[in-house]
Amino acid sequence: MNTRRATGLPGLVGADHVGLTVPDIEEATQFFVEILGAERFYDLGPFASDDDWMQTHLGVRPDATMEKLRFLRLGTGLNIELFQYKSPEQRTVPPLNSDVGGHHIALYVENFDIALAYLRSHGVEVMGEPTHRVVGPSAGQTWVYFRAPWGLQLELVSYPSGKGYESGTDRRLWDPRKPER
Repeated sequence: MNTRRATGLPGLVGADHVGLTVPDIEEATQFFVEILGAERFYDLGPFASDDDWMQTHLGVRPDATMEKLRFLRLGTGLNIELFQYKSPEQRTVPPLNSDVGGHHIALYVENFDIALAYLRSHGVEVMGEPTHRVVGPSAGQTWVYFRAPWGLQLELVSYPSGKGYESGTDRRLWDPRKPER
């Protein structure tokens, strides 16, 4: 596969990880490992600085302490970097999807119904009922949001026969059903 492009970030291959600040790194690790099946790799920290290093390099208050950083791997390649910070005036409420900085992580599963039943059987909060797309560019996709214990929004998604947009173009979004490289 040719990863070189005429425009954009030179040498871009893909995403390496998603970083998430959590209120309790042990609770978050338990959720990602025991419920979602992530694999734990390594920890770093604590980190603090007597100057403006934290602010300059990480965009946090200069007096913030990164108590711990932990790397996990989820599925076939989504690495998760968990952070636990201690910082004066730290906001502790996750943003809504409609807020600037709002976000969610979508997890592709092969069998939507089995995965959904699994989440429910483990007491995971599922937000509403699944949405089944039958027309438009997302036709063939089923999805539903769910929450981690601290409020992080995640999405369960599946499209085992592809998506509707594929019939009108040779171009493709990255597809977790067909890992490249």
